[in-house]
Amino acid sequence: MLTDLLVAFGVALCVMAGAAGGVAHADTVEVTSASLESVDDNYALNANFEFEFSARLDEAVHKGLPLYFLIEFELTHPRWYWFDEKTATRTQTIRISYHALTRQYRISTGTLHQNFATFDEVVRILKRVRSWTVLEKAQVQRGQNYHAAVRMRLDVAQLPKPFQVSALTNREWTLASDWYRFNFAFAEPEREAK
Repeated sequence: MLTDLLVAFGVALCVMAGAAGGVAHADTVEVTSASLESVDDNYALNANFEFEFSARLDEAVHKGLPLYFLIEFELTHPRWYWFDEKTATRTQTIRISYHALTRQYRISTGTLHQNFATFDEVVRILKRVRSWTVLEKAQVQRGQNYHAAVRMRLDVAQLPKPFQVSALTNREWTLASDWYRFNFAFAEPEREAK
């Protein structure tokens, strides 16, 4: 426990010291594509993101600090007579970390995790979301048009407190996309009754 605390404190000091001397710049995530595909009784999101890690984020990962990325999805139904109706909202947290003892990188989503030998593999996987179930077909009406939106961001709220303070004052800790919006219409044919 004390050892973990000392390691976290040491990582915080190293990164904060490096942050004080660097030139600040904002890194952004660009959503290059997003679509919904029909999978049984659900719709799954496929999306591609493009971004580069800043030197500070790269250093933090390699010194053992886990980073949490939040992918958010929204589906709204536009209404002319009132505010748009939120049909569905989903979030997914992806944790990336480096384990110095095994010299492996890990991506975790919930209770699932996968190990990788190189950081490039982790970044490649992080940039692609495939078959993430975000919506049940029962939630949408046939023939109606909907607005879908997706975004990704580094969740600085899950960083240790010293890093949260640094993230507020240093733009190198900012890694986020704007909402990527696309239209969606539920137009599948009705199933025949048996």
